[in-house]
Amino acid sequence: MEDRIKDILLPKCGKENYEKLKALNNAKLNAFVAKYVELCDPASVFVRTDSEKDAEYIRNRSITNGEEQCLAIEGHTAHFDGYFDQGRDKANTKYLLRPDQILGSDISSAARDEGLKDAHDILKGIMSGKEMYVAFFCLGPTNSEFSIPTVQITDSSYVSHSEDILYRSGYEEFKRSGDSGKFFRFVHSAGELENGVSRNVDKRRVYIDLEKEMVFSTNTQYAGNTVGLKKLSMRLAIKRASEEGWLTEHMFIMGVYGPGKKRITYFTGSFPSACGKTATAMLEGEKIIGDDIAYLREKKGKIHAVNVERGIFGIIQDVNDANDPAIYGALTSPGEVIFSNVLVTAEKKPRWIEDGLEEPMEGINFSGKWFKGEKGPDDKEVLLAHKNARYTIRIKSLGNCDENLDNPEGVEIKGVIYGGRDSDTNVPVEQSFDWAHGILTQAATIESETTAATLGQEGVRKFNLMANLDFLSVPIGRYIQNNLDIVEDVNKPPLIFHVNYFLRGKDGKYLNGIKDKHVWVKWMERRVHGEIEAIKTPTGYYPKYEDLVPIFKEILGKDYTGDEYEEQFMLRIPERIAKKERIKKIYHTKVFDTPHVLMKALNDQVARLEECRKKYGDYVSPFVLEKDVS
Repeated sequence: MEDRIKDILLPKCGKENYEKLKALNNAKLNAFVAKYVELCDPASVFVRTDSEKDAEYIRNRSITNGEEQCLAIEGHTAHFDGYFDQGRDKANTKYLLRPDQILGSDISSAARDEGLKDAHDILKGIMSGKEMYVAFFCLGPTNSEFSIPTVQITDSSYVSHSEDILYRSGYEEFKRSGDSGKFFRFVHSAGELENGVSRNVDKRRVYIDLEKEMVFSTNTQYAGNTVGLKKLSMRLAIKRASEEGWLTEHMFIMGVYGPGKKRITYFTGSFPSACGKTATAMLEGEKIIGDDIAYLREKKGKIHAVNVERGIFGIIQDVNDANDPAIYGALTSPGEVIFSNVLVTAEKKPRWIEDGLEEPMEGINFSGKWFKGEKGPDDKEVLLAHKNARYTIRIKSLGNCDENLDNPEGVEIKGVIYGGRDSDTNVPVEQSFDWAHGILTQAATIESETTAATLGQEGVRKFNLMANLDFLSVPIGRYIQNNLDIVEDVNKPPLIFHVNYFLRGKDGKYLNGIKDKHVWVKWMERRVHGEIEAIKTPTGYYPKYEDLVPIFKEILGKDYTGDEYEEQFMLRIPERIAKKERIKKIYHTKVFDTPHVLMKALNDQVARLEECRKKYGDYVSPFVLEKDVS
């Protein structure tokens, strides 16, 4: 190792940790670590390999330094973020771009030189008196063409512990990579702590340097801002995928059993936060590979996908034994789980909103000591747990984990599901005419109400193409074209579906039951295999009533009525046209590189809707549409 780098690292690392770095024989890696050891000036450096001993050291440090506390059930811990550090900080998350780089008006950015100076100024001496953790992980299965080695530098044992649960160990992956500089880099510091949480949130920064495939995160602890391998690495991977001809998507991967469990069909699905994504991926009786991020590649004329992660960082609100038995079972059994921003009772039990139990009257939460009716520093009533409270758990802890979780080849994808939050427009489930139609009129037009997962106002319906807008690191038009192009050499592309679990009736009540999504997924599985027909409408294919009736009976034991079907699958032409016009305006005014095929697809759909309206009026029953086709 170069003498100067050795002089920086050895005193901070000590001989054992220094030898761990030296063994990787990667000069670029060592130079990177040395640079930030010198800048951040920690009291000591711990290097995490793939060993259980190293993982245990970090888990124990999280307890001893107060970033986590032990709960009553063995292996369970709780972590609190600061009161004003409870979600992704979109305002201070920026791409660092050169003057000649343009991503688009909806993608937040800053001048690269200025951003790097700001990050380095904040990081200078920020770890004084603390321990730095240098940890190696792998995005995607190890020893695979999907693999991306990563290194995380942080002064938060909670962040490093979270990543150990969420990601595959990558020390040996670095060894396989040799002296390559093609790895993702992450530098994080929680900054000065007060009562165990980041004090200087006014200096919260999340900067993404696409040129160096590197992320800086400062003065924050919330995992969405700090766990570099999650949405932060996703931004880096979207750019790399765009350059190399594959896709990085905000998608779950699940296996759905066919009739009689004689086959299993793999789907990916992309939903904005709090739109039913994890609940779909975790449907009882089906299989899960991943709930959040997927890499997709064309392999031998088929689309294959892997889960980037091996764990789940899931929203815990509404998780209970009735709605999510697989997750709830894992969260109430011994095993390694981190609960963040829940309530901890005097009995050291975690509680959260709508957990199915009697609501407690007091405890400890992200605001400190809590009691019912308490007001926070912003004078708002504090709920027993935050709406964005989370759980961090390994997928293998779940009884429905699919055996292909770590398959280096991934799984063949035969269906893709897009979803959003919509009270008055889209039907519960709909199939596109073909791949291009699905990408252009369904995936690229997703709208959703904002939720507590992002800082800011809730309840505002926002455009969010592919549920990925917040994370794009390439221009929107290019990203859409990448999605169109990936099936260029695919003989039979996956079918594309759109779902909406939030449609309301005239009385304002939801038309979908909480578990109805299972029926829609089973219908999709049969459509993939061509076992049932569908109704062709101006916007796509709708299920036939006669096909849904037996699925409702089989899956939910429910008698599904024609009245329910008619209200759910009514073609709402005014709302459909209004949506398309909203979307067209966004692409006209905010996207500088909108593909021509997108506008044509939207215009064609509006024309079909207008033609249907002339024949049948504004609101058309699916039974009428079925007769029209026949």
